[in-house]
Amino acid sequence: MRKKTFAAAALLAAASLTLSACGGGGEDAGSPVSVVSEDAGSDKAATVLDQPFEKPDLVLTDTKGEKYDLRKETAGKPTLIYFGYTNCPDVCPLTMNNIAVAKTKLPKAEQDELRIVFVTTDPDRDTPAALGKWLKGIDPQVIGLTGDFDTIQAAARTLGITIEPPHKEKGKIVSTHGTQVVAFSPKTDAGYVLYGEDATVDDYIKDLPKLVKGEKP
Repeated sequence: MRKKTFAAAALLAAASLTLSACGGGGEDAGSPVSVVSEDAGSDKAATVLDQPFEKPDLVLTDTKGEKYDLRKETAGKPTLIYFGYTNCPDVCPLTMNNIAVAKTKLPKAEQDELRIVFVTTDPDRDTPAALGKWLKGIDPQVIGLTGDFDTIQAAARTLGITIEPPHKEKGKIVSTHGTQVVAFSPKTDAGYVLYGEDATVDDYIKDLPKLVKGEKP
């Protein structure tokens, strides 16, 4: 399988540089500012961490307008977390759709066990209703979370993911954010596998059966 192991400290520094300027328009929109270092010719999708991330202590609002305690609600469940926003024209919908398609290949019981969490980086526009409408077209089971930007930014930082406050650029609102998907083990509740924006639907189809069991891909 495609995998690699990084020292957590080095990964934290490298991952924080992987940003996608979604929504800016133009030729450079959606292109990463930098990427996590890889060996030449590498086709690896999964980064297996030697020192897993702790799950963020995060309480936000879900698409029903109710409080959602991330640690409490996903305890003991295989969990994928991604930070993005609904107005993103490229990487966010692609990433979420790739995961959603791969999920359909799992047995029904494992589909129900898997928690896919989408945390907005643009909470002013991504209200619970807006998140719910967008996610309904991808996978209604995906958990959409919104809330205070500073709280979201701090939680992302604990996973080595950098997000910046949305800002206007050429008349459009841009949300610049890290594009990593972090997989948390149902055995330890720790984030032990990282995926970049280049991960394909086939990568997730191959890896999800192991991730739902807390195994290394």
